[in-house]
Amino acid sequence: MSTSVVNDIIIIDDHPMLRKGLIQLLELEGDFNPVAECGDGSQAVALALQYEPDLILLDLNMPGMSGIETLKALREAEVDARILMFTVSDDQQDVMEAFKWGADGYLLKDMEPEKVVEQLRQALTGQMAISPELAVILASAIRHKTTARKASIDELTSREKQVLKLIAEGQSNKLIARKLKISEGTVKVHVKRVLNKLNMKSRVEAAVWVVENRIS
Repeated sequence: MSTSVVNDIIIIDDHPMLRKGLIQLLELEGDFNPVAECGDGSQAVALALQYEPDLILLDLNMPGMSGIETLKALREAEVDARILMFTVSDDQQDVMEAFKWGADGYLLKDMEPEKVVEQLRQALTGQMAISPELAVILASAIRHKTTARKASIDELTSREKQVLKLIAEGQSNKLIARKLKISEGTVKVHVKRVLNKLNMKSRVEAAVWVVENRIS
């Protein structure tokens, strides 16, 4: 695929062969640039802050610092990259934990290579990337949780409602900032306030809540 936009990617996985295979796959495409790789979560934050990638592929089960712990550390460091879990686990608890702590997607390692590339491109447009067989699990689990919550749109300011609507459309902080003509730092503050007021942990949870409650 020939394009003028090249997206920087970091791969975090404890299997060297898998990292090398992914790098070779991505290098065949014109719009991906693997800038760094590592085999454990302890290096992840430093690499993310150094390279400021567009996307991070993160293994779930790693020795030492787990994928979820790494994900938490990345988000606490305010790493704004799209982060996709890349794992063999299709357990509902793992899927929900990943999205709870700020993952933008969840892909299984048995996917066909062309499907992985397709999902990465989808994630980079601001959409959620998820293996098709996990979509029903995610929707069912979040629906059960959101129907039990009594969050109210009335708790949000007009600006926060605008931000929530754009989150539901899958827009990244950078795109929201551009659309609302405010700084990316201001968007981050608004996103945190929206999630806190609605008692939610992730953008995906907020987006599903908007759709489920038909909020416009």
